[in-house]
Amino acid sequence: MTQELGVGIIGCGNISTTYFSLAPLFRGLKVLACADINAQAAEARAKEYGVKAQTIDELLVNDEIDVVVNLTIPDAHFRVSKAILEAGKHVYSEKPLVLSLEEGEELRRIAKQKNLAVGCAPDTFLGGAHQLARKFIDDGGIGRVTSGACYVMSPGMEMWHPNPDFFFLPGGGPILDLGPYYIANLINLIGPVKRVGGMTSMASPTRTITSQPRNGEIIPVKTPTTIQALLEFVNGATVTLTASWDVWSHRHANMELYGTDGSLYVPDPNFFGGTVEASGRDKDIKPLDAWEHPFGKINQESPNGSRANYRTAGLADMAMSLIEGRDARCSLDRTLHGVDVMTSILKSGEEGRFIDLTTTCTQPAALGIEEAQALLK
Repeated sequence: MTQELGVGIIGCGNISTTYFSLAPLFRGLKVLACADINAQAAEARAKEYGVKAQTIDELLVNDEIDVVVNLTIPDAHFRVSKAILEAGKHVYSEKPLVLSLEEGEELRRIAKQKNLAVGCAPDTFLGGAHQLARKFIDDGGIGRVTSGACYVMSPGMEMWHPNPDFFFLPGGGPILDLGPYYIANLINLIGPVKRVGGMTSMASPTRTITSQPRNGEIIPVKTPTTIQALLEFVNGATVTLTASWDVWSHRHANMELYGTDGSLYVPDPNFFGGTVEASGRDKDIKPLDAWEHPFGKINQESPNGSRANYRTAGLADMAMSLIEGRDARCSLDRTLHGVDVMTSILKSGEEGRFIDLTTTCTQPAALGIEEAQALLK
């Protein structure tokens, strides 16, 4: 089989620059074309990154394209991914993969029928920090994981995003937008979830945009903006997850896991790097010894400081899994299980009862230093 897959990108908005700029870091990928319902957006990205601008229909029949990256808005993910599969091409989607389990099962059916792969972000759990946490747990650093607590909270998205409307519509909200990072990392660290319970609310039926160019415009809120969830894992661990866009400030850590022999403090799953800390029964919290993981090294400057950013690693891992004939870490089974977790949390909030999950998955293979280096050019 070829040692490099031709990549097409559908959706040329803000997130597309990440894929265009970081894909060249990785083996197995060659971005060749892009498309968008806004032809001018596609042409601008094509000119910026030296690829071909096409219509969506043209890209889907482009014989040079093996895998298409779906960067459309969440409400269009299912429709676009289905069209990609029906065109005979592999799919890698931004999160969330779909907005319902039924849509995900339909993609699974088509992919299986056509012998195609479906993968999905987030891939931040492949970062150096989270893989160090994974290694520490696998090595018995805190004993058996029994419980934990996760928090992702802020005032919202309307203060920085130029077009934040979709964040506050069905298919948006903090659990479907930010929850994937936390749930994917919990699956990486602990394994699959058995059942969930949730309580949901919203602070206001409207939001006022304070970003440019729509400063002052009022938009509706039609999805919960605060979610308090309890996840019971197959291994018996129970973890609380709070996701909210109704919080101005807080002092909660992003992710803490508690075991029979100690505690583990995991940095923000939205990013690849950060400091991992742990304590034993002596309660003495210390940083873990640093390791030279490629996906933990600082490679970007941002308004919030230096950071490690290796988004597209999941796409590269999927490409190499196709080339090498192995399981992809950001696989359809794990992504669909994440969708099941998130939508079941929202359903629990609506119905006031615990929801047993109907999907499961395995933990992804750990991505150690050598495995990560093998993905890079």
